[in-house]
Amino acid sequence: MESRTGGPQRSDAQRNRERILEVALVELSRSGDVPLSTIAKKAGVGQGTLYRNFPNREALVLEAYHHEVRQLTDSAAELLKTMEPDRALRVWMDRLARFIIAKTALADALRQAAGVTQGSDSPGYSLVFGSIEFLLDANHEAGTIRPDVAAGDFLRAIAGIWQIDIEGDWHTQVTLLLDIVMDGLRAGAPGRG
Repeated sequence: MESRTGGPQRSDAQRNRERILEVALVELSRSGDVPLSTIAKKAGVGQGTLYRNFPNREALVLEAYHHEVRQLTDSAAELLKTMEPDRALRVWMDRLARFIIAKTALADALRQAAGVTQGSDSPGYSLVFGSIEFLLDANHEAGTIRPDVAAGDFLRAIAGIWQIDIEGDWHTQVTLLLDIVMDGLRAGAPGRG
């Protein structure tokens, strides 16, 4: 990460920035109009530090969203390094669901920040779509899911996540939905006996 002057950012400055982003995502997911002073306080930094990193609310909201997209998409390759492809896909599906739930709560703040739209026009969509393709390709190669499933099919299959009430017991509902989707992906897989 580079500083505003173009040079490398000090490690303590980088930690502060990461902490601000983590706290911002949590707080903005709760309320799109949370005061920036609250985010700074909960991140353990002064308001000057927050504004040095993020000159306004819009910059912070958008960067918090992009930060989470990067974490989600980077995790696909990490999971494949340590797990069988179908297990990596299922674990990543849980992460995707948490991302979707957080994005649902963050949607108002995103819209206010930059007129962000939902769907394929939203920031990060192509990165998430690419991670889905990456995981599906690994599973196709391993024969752990049916060969005819493409990323678009996968997204249509999990679309029920957007119907879940995030105020209720969303985790139980999401787990059941994703288990059903995963069972369907595995049905007819060439590597299954």
